[in-house]
Amino acid sequence: MSQHPEVTTSIGWGVLHLFCKLTPAADRSGLLAALEDTVDSDHQVLTVAVLGHKADVGFMALGPDLWRLRSLQTQLQQAGLEVADSYVSMTEVSEYAPDLPPEMKTPRLYPQLPPEGKRAFCFYPMSKSRDATGDGSGNWFTLPYDTRRELMYDHGKSGRRFRGRILQVVTGSTGVDDFEWGVTLFGEHLDDLKDVVYTMRYDEASAIYGEFGTFYTGLLADPPTVLDRIGLH
Repeated sequence: MSQHPEVTTSIGWGVLHLFCKLTPAADRSGLLAALEDTVDSDHQVLTVAVLGHKADVGFMALGPDLWRLRSLQTQLQQAGLEVADSYVSMTEVSEYAPDLPPEMKTPRLYPQLPPEGKRAFCFYPMSKSRDATGDGSGNWFTLPYDTRRELMYDHGKSGRRFRGRILQVVTGSTGVDDFEWGVTLFGEHLDDLKDVVYTMRYDEASAIYGEFGTFYTGLLADPPTVLDRIGLH
């Protein structure tokens, strides 16, 4: 990989989700080489066989050097993949949890993926509404900070009920993509993903103020297995 001066986030890592379709030019060896060229001690790439028509294969790449993530995108395209959708974000610690101890902040800023035994995958972007009700009362950004923090604490309590069943990686994207967060879920079973999203949508922070983008669901595996399963031998 050619060298560029690093462009990084000031804290945490950059995150790039790519959802791609095969083309007749798709080259298995070129794709595997692109992934091998990107992964090192600081950069991770997860490979997903996507279910449904939206894409064939998905990648979640994360690490400190944004040029390295961009080079992966270039190499995947040169190896014959068409990027059908993408999402750009960065790891972060929530503004509503400023007092987390280092042992809880570190996995949020520098997650080590994939989680063992959790091969069901889901990604979706989301934002907080500016006027979900149409009369101004659904504007998250006019709520006092303490109110927002309490609502997010209750929202987090619902999520903690799924500890062990789900690993959730929430990354920030305000100002760098269309929504404000990207949510990546890993579960042992597909219905784990359904249950956590369904349950948390009843929390006020989500039911009144949540806006959701396109969902991508798939099966996480090593790159050769994913390429085999999507028919690229």
